[in-house]
Amino acid sequence: MSPPGRRITEKLSGDALSAATGKDWAAWFALLDTWGATTRTHTEIARHLVEAHGVPGWHAQSITVGYEQERGLREVGQSSGGDWQASASRTVNAPPEQVTEAFTDPDVRRRWLDEGEFTVRTHRPGRSVTADWDGGASRISVHLTPKDNGRTQVGLGHTRLPDADAVAAYKEFWKERLAALKTLLEGGAPPK
Repeated sequence: MSPPGRRITEKLSGDALSAATGKDWAAWFALLDTWGATTRTHTEIARHLVEAHGVPGWHAQSITVGYEQERGLREVGQSSGGDWQASASRTVNAPPEQVTEAFTDPDVRRRWLDEGEFTVRTHRPGRSVTADWDGGASRISVHLTPKDNGRTQVGLGHTRLPDADAVAAYKEFWKERLAALKTLLEGGAPPK
């Protein structure tokens, strides 16, 4: 289990949370404890924050995840359903269609992602790619968001991981591989 407060303080400071929602972490945790949130689902907690307290959606999700982690209901990298997942993102100076090709064309993909068994399941050019990893033991989801000046934000999620150690390892792995993708798409030779 992660130390209390480790993840939430990395995600959003108490001052920033208070400025956005009127309460800091301790105040939200006390309110949720009084409401009996430890016996509620993730969806129920987030909905309660939105409907009863007017917390905007993103902040409601952040408070809910922070609360669940602080109260030992989930660990960092664990979803509300109990599965383990890692994520990474990077903005690249390339159009979304070219980024799609970097995932779906095996020859291009080999130039920046030479590890693992990546099998494309579906793709929508310029929008998303889903793939099996290592024969389907885990799954990759890539979402592409067009930005100004022909850039693309690449958001990658890796789900069905076996444990927290795999989450940490894949977070670092995908951070490195997306940096290599960026280098490739922006005209350089990606590091191996």
